[in-house]
Amino acid sequence: MPRAAARLIATALAAVAVATAAPAVTASAATSATAGTDPFYAYDGAAPLSSYAPGTVLKTRTLSYHLLGLPTPVRAVQLLFRTTDAQGRPSAGVTTVVRGLGSDGSKAVSYQSFYDSLNPADGPSRAVAGDVSLGGAIANAESLFVVPFVAQGYDVLIPDTEGQRADFAAGPEYGTTTLDSIRAASASPATGMSADTRVGMLGYSGGAIATNWAAALAPSYAPDVNRRLVGFAEGGLLVDPAHNLKYVAGGLVWPGVIPMAIIGVARAYDLDLTPYLNDYGKQVYAKMQNASIVNALGQYPGLSWQKLAKPQYADPNSAPAFLEAVNKVNLGSAPTPTVPGYIAQGNGGVLEGTFSNLSGIGTGDGVMVAGDVRSLARQYCATGNSRIKYQQYDLLSHLGAAVPWAPTAVFYLNDRFAGKSAPSDCGWIPAGNSLAPERPALAG
Repeated sequence: MPRAAARLIATALAAVAVATAAPAVTASAATSATAGTDPFYAYDGAAPLSSYAPGTVLKTRTLSYHLLGLPTPVRAVQLLFRTTDAQGRPSAGVTTVVRGLGSDGSKAVSYQSFYDSLNPADGPSRAVAGDVSLGGAIANAESLFVVPFVAQGYDVLIPDTEGQRADFAAGPEYGTTTLDSIRAASASPATGMSADTRVGMLGYSGGAIATNWAAALAPSYAPDVNRRLVGFAEGGLLVDPAHNLKYVAGGLVWPGVIPMAIIGVARAYDLDLTPYLNDYGKQVYAKMQNASIVNALGQYPGLSWQKLAKPQYADPNSAPAFLEAVNKVNLGSAPTPTVPGYIAQGNGGVLEGTFSNLSGIGTGDGVMVAGDVRSLARQYCATGNSRIKYQQYDLLSHLGAAVPWAPTAVFYLNDRFAGKSAPSDCGWIPAGNSLAPERPALAG
């Protein structure tokens, strides 16, 4: 990949960092009047959705690729397809496909956005279609990622990984949606792709959640996709959410993700967490129902689970619904991917106002726990996948680590498409934390 293109990607990440660091206004930021009513997103066929195989294309449309609501000459194909939600139920997902320049349909990159929102209107497909929202600013800024790949002839897939209910942080649903997006794009005559198209997966932060869960679930959920995967590249990864909620607690920038994650995972699994919340917790819970990450960053300094919960549930593991939720989304309990992977992680969280260093959790990049990511990489090495490259940026935070990660990730995927041997850091990755499932709190 040309170094100018790599610099463009790094610039894109820097632009997104500025966008996400900007002061948020309200959780009900303005959205396009059509964002919630676009009929394309609704499956309205006569046959039950369950009668279709995952990845089946249900609707197709071609439109101009929009930036900040303005149409560009670039054309994009959007697909409504059958997928599976976090509980294994049939659902409908949406993905966007942009054809590479001179593409012959032989190679594609699935780019998982870090739009991180509880509002379906903030999904990347909505931004591409021309909707404008505060939470959608991230997806708009990430449009710059499309350019270098398209210029190299890659077809680019951009799935709405959180599903149509915006189930933030529900990793398994992110994974199935990503895999079925690849299936749908490969089956649609409108994309030029086929069942033989080789695919690489790329994502940072929320996009890394989708990328890793897709890689982990592919061998069992989508073996037809897994055989075509050349590898995955990710950074700033959420592994064990129970650890992250404790790590960010009391920080200056990231504590707002606590209620966001609680809401998103509870929504995905139809869990009611309100009985465990105090009056203030219920107030925050209600206010954040449609919040995006830009509504959370820096808006709840010092927040913790204990400030949201009733006194008898000060230990979150004493709340059965919480315990059920966090154990369902722990990557440490998911299968090991069978394809090569590049995993990067920052560890300078103090730069983003997270000073926590709890026993068994340690430090991280401000929101993601470095010890968890190291343990996951080591786990993959120990369970049959020695083609794992791991990189830790000790002096960089979550936003900062994205800048050097991005070009490295692109070079990594280019090498996998070129058939070069995948590097391995197995044997050199430092020890991390236990990723065992959370246990119920002891009574009394």
